[in-house]
Amino acid sequence: MTDLHPRLRFAPSPTGYFHVGGARTALYNWLYARAQGGSLLLRIDDTDEARNRPEWTDGIIEALSWLEIDFDEGPVFQSQRRERYDLCAQELVEAGRAYYCQCTREEIDQRVKERNGPPGYDGFCRELGLSQGAGRALRFKVDREEVTTVSDLVRGEVRFENSSIEDFVLVKGNGAPLYVLANFVDDVDFHITHVVRAEEHLPTTPKAVMLYLARGEQVPVFAHLPVLVNESRLKLSKRRDRVAVEDFRDQGFLPEAMCNYLALLGWSPGGNREFFTRLEMLESFSFDRVGHSPAFFDVVKMTHFNKHYISVMDPARFVERAIRVLEGTTWWEPTEENVRTLGAIAPLVQERISLMAEVVEMTEFLFRAPSLETLSAQPLTAQDRTSVEMTLGLLSDVEPWEPLEIENKLRELAAERETSLRKLQAPIRIALTGRRIGPPLFESIALLGKEETRARLLAVLDQPIPEG
Repeated sequence: MTDLHPRLRFAPSPTGYFHVGGARTALYNWLYARAQGGSLLLRIDDTDEARNRPEWTDGIIEALSWLEIDFDEGPVFQSQRRERYDLCAQELVEAGRAYYCQCTREEIDQRVKERNGPPGYDGFCRELGLSQGAGRALRFKVDREEVTTVSDLVRGEVRFENSSIEDFVLVKGNGAPLYVLANFVDDVDFHITHVVRAEEHLPTTPKAVMLYLARGEQVPVFAHLPVLVNESRLKLSKRRDRVAVEDFRDQGFLPEAMCNYLALLGWSPGGNREFFTRLEMLESFSFDRVGHSPAFFDVVKMTHFNKHYISVMDPARFVERAIRVLEGTTWWEPTEENVRTLGAIAPLVQERISLMAEVVEMTEFLFRAPSLETLSAQPLTAQDRTSVEMTLGLLSDVEPWEPLEIENKLRELAAERETSLRKLQAPIRIALTGRRIGPPLFESIALLGKEETRARLLAVLDQPIPEG
């Protein structure tokens, strides 16, 4: 198999949200195809009518676009290629490589019990010469005397004893093609040279190889990627773990951070370096540096990656992305003044957040005052009110209205009250922002302006003193 012009495909099934494992597989396909000057096809494996939904397909395509994983062809839908699968199935029957079987699962299990043998189909219908009929499945004739070898870029040469593989089903009794047949037909028709997919598909790979050999087709090179596990070393599960790419996107992860992190779940570029641009990953990626041990998908570690990418982002680009987040609120208005204010606070916010969604709580105070409900939920003590009153008086004399001048006045007040600047800032921050954490207070006060700062401090002083 030549690597001159490799053709790869990513073939997700639209049965739910886009799994991070699928995203890692798509990324590895993309990296290899682009690094080798090859092409990449998007195929939607939607033959499972009972579980597939159009919105899942749309979600996968949108998530891939968000991750900036592009394709040269597709999407191709398996549901639209039924005639090709039916034709190949018939040709396998005519060539004597497949046969129809009328055995039910109960009958198969009963024979296993009676012979006290290993589980699996015993070839009962293999020589009966049954024709196609309702309820009859189509099975492939496995040459039990042979050994099937899978050439794998991650695991090397993997050998399977055919004696341990039953005559497997190609087409179900209702006429629906199974995964192994549909994937084989599509990969042949679209001239796929490299099949890069999850480790869970490795047990079915010798069956695919048998089909290639039976049809006289060139067997592709395979690469089965290590399984992703959670902190308990259990395979990631949609039911148990956070795995949806769409979920992480909506929480404020950046596509470049997520791709960088996912790339390292199995691939080791060498050394201790963690952060790579897309171009650097392309220049370094190869399957000989992909291991086969399970990889721990650590949301905390991915959040660390995200924080790094936010902190080093160009401020103008950060503002653009922050605006997209703020557009989801009820209070953001994209006026020129608001955009300028956001741009002024942006570098300070970038240093403090891990997720883009946190932009909302870090900047809301600049665009609307805390509600009475918010202030009432964290009432000031009598001592706090005194600090706010004295701050109100001091700040009225600040000129020019700049962070350093504001800081100097508050330091003077802290010294006068024989308290730390940190303790003094706490009630002032609550009064002005409604929150206990946020961007640096002095810069925040400067951006709010003298009049708005005065109005908010007065509003807090109008609140009743809590009893006790």
